Amino acid sequence: MSAAKPSATIRYTAMRLLIFVGCFFVAGVAVHFGVLPAGVGGSNAVWVILLGLLLSAPLSFIMLRKQRDEMSEQLVSTVDRTKARLEANRTREDSVTR
Repeated sequence: MSAAKPSATIRYTAMRLLIFVGCFFVAGVAVHFGVLPAGVGGSNAVWVILLGLLLSAPLSFIMLRKQRDEMSEQLVSTVDRTKARLEANRTREDSVTR
């Protein structure tokens, strides 16, 4: 018996988060060792978070293209099924009221 396949949205989000955590770690190490400048005053944590976001955004865009496409297909399919169900309900209601 195979395990249920996780949602494409959950898989994409988890991978995106992992890329961010990796970039956050790399940025933190780079700031700690002086490769990148530290934040001003007590803003170092915010600075490292921003660096992590800045680094992870283009990486995710390039590396997660396949997962993003799968997620998009899944969402479009879900929206189409919902629209069809709503249309069927509306049609049924119209035929009952006539």
